Amino acid sequence: MLNPTVTSLTAPDTTTPKKRYQAEACVAKHTGDRTEQQDRAAVFAHPNRKGTLMAVLADGMGGHSGGAMAAEQVILKARQNFEAFAPASESAPDLLRSIIDEAHIVIKLTRFTSEQDPHSTAVVFMMQPDRADWAHCGDSRFYHFRSGQLVTRSIDHSLVEELVRKGRLDAEGALRHPNRNVLLSCLGSEREPRVDIGHASPLVGGDAFLLCSDGLWAYIGEEEAGRILAENSPREAASTLIELARQRARGGGDNISLAVVKLVEVPSRPKSDFPTLGA
Repeated sequence: MLNPTVTSLTAPDTTTPKKRYQAEACVAKHTGDRTEQQDRAAVFAHPNRKGTLMAVLADGMGGHSGGAMAAEQVILKARQNFEAFAPASESAPDLLRSIIDEAHIVIKLTRFTSEQDPHSTAVVFMMQPDRADWAHCGDSRFYHFRSGQLVTRSIDHSLVEELVRKGRLDAEGALRHPNRNVLLSCLGSEREPRVDIGHASPLVGGDAFLLCSDGLWAYIGEEEAGRILAENSPREAASTLIELARQRARGGGDNISLAVVKLVEVPSRPKSDFPTLGA
């Protein structure tokens, strides 16, 4: 279930000339109480650019395995475009947008070549030395915590989130609303996907980034998630988060998927086979 991936990087610090950080990453999934796992998540390092990594998560929707196929297209397109990434000719936000837009086109074309009706959400995150960028479409979420405190989270492209924004529904009511699963934007629909983009710079030790599907965030609050990420390694945090979500779902849980990337300060250059940034 858990597939840890570790890479190393250095980033400048605001109080000392240079500090070194190790980026620890973990991907985790659970089928929940569904018969099929239609979520997909992955973390991978850039093959040529040291210390550059990507995390991507997709929550597929559609009958007859259509959702799983749609989510898989997001992962494949993310890996393909990420490996071709060249910052001299493409910005990080442009890369993330291209992944979502191109995956949308592929998923949409699939509808005409099969009897399935595939759709998917998408969250894509990329870390470079001292900078992180992310983009999302749908209701799968992105969170940025710093030493356990929430810095920012993505805003769901959903009906209930829109009602919350307009003051017609509170966060607690949104979780119980009968239309809580209605999305206003996703990949594979007739409309072009809405893509929201964010970034953070500089990065510091204690920064933690969480990508997750609604099978997780529906049961875990922001404060609790931040504390768990701050107090544990990504692997331990992922196990704890999934266990809590499963307990609280009480037999009615959706697929769960998550990816965690956490920056940990290290005293000196780590000796490992993983890429290291800086000199």
